[in-house]
Amino acid sequence: MKTGNVRLDRHARHILLKEIGGPGQKRLAGATVALVGVGGLGAPAALYLAAAGVGRLILIDPDVVDLSNLQRQILFKTEDVGVDKVRAGQAAIQHLDPAIEVEVQVQRLDATNAERLIAGADLVLDGTDQFETRFAVNAACHALGIPLVSGAVWRWDGQVAVFGSGLSKTDPHGEALPCYRCFVPEVPPQAETCAEMGIVGALTGVVGSMMALEAIKWLTKAGKPLMGRLWMMDGLSGQSRTVRLKADPACPCCGAR
Repeated sequence: MKTGNVRLDRHARHILLKEIGGPGQKRLAGATVALVGVGGLGAPAALYLAAAGVGRLILIDPDVVDLSNLQRQILFKTEDVGVDKVRAGQAAIQHLDPAIEVEVQVQRLDATNAERLIAGADLVLDGTDQFETRFAVNAACHALGIPLVSGAVWRWDGQVAVFGSGLSKTDPHGEALPCYRCFVPEVPPQAETCAEMGIVGALTGVVGSMMALEAIKWLTKAGKPLMGRLWMMDGLSGQSRTVRLKADPACPCCGAR
């Protein structure tokens, strides 16, 4: 079977969708997406982006796989414990689809290296649980004009938003698009990580998949991405809602626009 037919067969269900079709699938194949954090959110997001046919993925994470990760980080298996997350993730993704190019960065993203690590990406996904990292990702995306898909989870709740403050676009109301720090200007007091407060594993799959969905929509120009909007889910009640986010003129990152 010819390679072209293999790719057609693999992505046939996407190509059948009028919102994606052949042109959208080609855009996915030509796209580069950087994932900052290959944990509870980055793991399912990476798998779905690879399955969708995103041509190049950049995995950025300093950690190794821990046994406690396997409750929710579905990119990994028991034999991966002790292995760099990005390297184990690279192997899993290329086992799923050898045609996907996977770049690995075994380092923590911070304010000093953020722009270098995500340079060249068409889109960035942030699924980290450290606000300092989130702020650094946001600042780099704003400076480089790259849209940012941000996801977060805690206990039974999750949220996803898309930020595009560095783009020459406005929201449907004609107003400037917000960045992440318009939404969270400073580190919240007593901020806790999943390791400290717990997390239900399946919730990370829901939110990570939602992040991948928003990425696919943006890259293929399908539907209405959550640009300047925040989607929130209460896993215990099964309820969700979406609210509008506004740019803050006093934002420490993008307010100088």
